[in-house]
Amino acid sequence: MVLKIINKSNNALPRYESAQAAGMDIRCNIAEPLTLQPMERRLVPTGLFIELPAGYEAQIRPRSGLALKRGLTVLNTPGTIDADYRGEIGVILINLSSEPQTIEPGERICQMVIARHETPEIVEVTELSETERGEGGFGHSGKK
Repeated sequence: MVLKIINKSNNALPRYESAQAAGMDIRCNIAEPLTLQPMERRLVPTGLFIELPAGYEAQIRPRSGLALKRGLTVLNTPGTIDADYRGEIGVILINLSSEPQTIEPGERICQMVIARHETPEIVEVTELSETERGEGGFGHSGKK
């Protein structure tokens, strides 16, 4: 598959940082440092516009190092970019730490995973097949 990208930022194109990485790093497109206060969220521009083939989506996910070391994460994880979206990729970052966190211009703020998906035929029915689990939901299997 081919991922077409328009890059209106001053950053290099997204890339995979290791040979077997699932996600490519995405950088912010800001002119000056951006400080997020504790519990503040902000839509951060990337300057990137993509064209995915039908049957694919792009998932925007946090970078684990930012989350662990600085408390910065992507709020709507994973954020989905549909194949028919042509606008700029924006990343909703939130500071979950107890201290202000500053994002520098060109900093890697998230990762993007390209995934194939299905579009099922939706059929309304009056009952579903039974399973051993049944309707057991949150915490149904116990603590251990």
